[in-house]
Amino acid sequence: MHLHILGICGAFMGGVALLARALGHKVTGSDTNVYPPMSTQIEQAGIGLMEGFGTSQLRPVPDIVVVGNAMRRGIPVVEHMLDQGLPYTSGPEWLRENLLGERWVLAVAGTHGKTSASSMLAWVLEDAGLDPGFLIGGVPKNFGISARLGSSPFFVVEADEYDTAFFDKRSKFVHYRPRTLVLNNLEFDHADIFDDLAMIQRQFHHLVRTVPGTGLVIHPTGEPALDQVLAMGCWTPRETVGDGGDWQFQPERPDDSRFQILLQGEPVGTLDWDQTGRYNMLNALAVLAATKHAGVLPQESIAALGRFEGIKRRMELRGERGGVRVYDDFAHHPTAIASTLEGLRKRVGTGRIIAVLEPRSNTMRMGIHQESLVISLESADLVYLFTPADLKWDPAPLFAGLGRGAALCACVDDIIDQIAAEARPGDHLVVMSNGSFGGIHQKLLDALAARG
Repeated sequence: MHLHILGICGAFMGGVALLARALGHKVTGSDTNVYPPMSTQIEQAGIGLMEGFGTSQLRPVPDIVVVGNAMRRGIPVVEHMLDQGLPYTSGPEWLRENLLGERWVLAVAGTHGKTSASSMLAWVLEDAGLDPGFLIGGVPKNFGISARLGSSPFFVVEADEYDTAFFDKRSKFVHYRPRTLVLNNLEFDHADIFDDLAMIQRQFHHLVRTVPGTGLVIHPTGEPALDQVLAMGCWTPRETVGDGGDWQFQPERPDDSRFQILLQGEPVGTLDWDQTGRYNMLNALAVLAATKHAGVLPQESIAALGRFEGIKRRMELRGERGGVRVYDDFAHHPTAIASTLEGLRKRVGTGRIIAVLEPRSNTMRMGIHQESLVISLESADLVYLFTPADLKWDPAPLFAGLGRGAALCACVDDIIDQIAAEARPGDHLVVMSNGSFGGIHQKLLDALAARG
């Protein structure tokens, strides 16, 4: 079968492409925003990649068109597909019908931490010899790929609440029907498709309704928005993580690199690892609960987490020049930004943290979280905010409160020049964006190296 995928370079759709190719299908695709790591994976898999969304890419006619959620009415290829009556489907629907139907699906949903938790979950199952399949919105370093079939019944999926397609406005995750469901957290986000938190909560409850009574729902304590979702009805056993929960942690080092794991108040092991931040500690607890549900002993899972290498673009160290360390991080919501910087602060102590932020998501560009964004950056010593022309709010009044520690730059090159002049040995430079950010990471490393 020949699949043509519209919007193939998105993290999810690229994963669908890899899985379809592994199933033996001919796969082609098109996109307008092509950059690594997804474009690299697609090319290495031998998938034909076309630039743009012209009508010619649907000749010869594929057996089915898989439509990404970035596609809209009015795009030439979409109009041609509809006018010609070509068969089409969404990525989540294709995944469910062709792959997930007979698998034990372990899904990770929530506003933050989905990629990290699902990567950890897939790795622990892999380390236990279970050869899971997975589709993750990032590239776990332990695997080097974002999606694979696997040979066991287990399949890990990062369950995104964003809408499915222009013809299916339900959240993607309602298609997955997990047996094991991790709910990390829940806040207002995706203001381009949701009017308020209640709309998102309704979609999360649709997901909860699909988990069987023999399954398991795992969620943190102290998350009122999730408690409200579950209060709408839950027909599945639940386990909790965090303070006062079934699974808890007790830090043994100030930087949280070592902590004891408790299950029902009893110690089950101690985790030593390189990950940072309290949110990752909660991710670890959720993964322990999920893998125990899949039959892996907690002691084995704890040991596996100690061997977890992290994810590309999640506090990934891109290099060090002149004593300045440059990190790439995907954080693009104030809560995630604050957690990332607080976790790094615990590791570096009094070392200077320089935060470089691109407000790229629709929600950030609309200014929905503008006030909490300023607060989220308080752990940084210096802040550089990219202010592109399409930013729909004025950050100057709010960021003035950060004093000389904040700079607003409309040009990426200006950011690079200022940091090259300002950075000094021992600094930790964190670039936060959910896009390529104009290749700023390597440009910063080159500029730091050039100054000698």
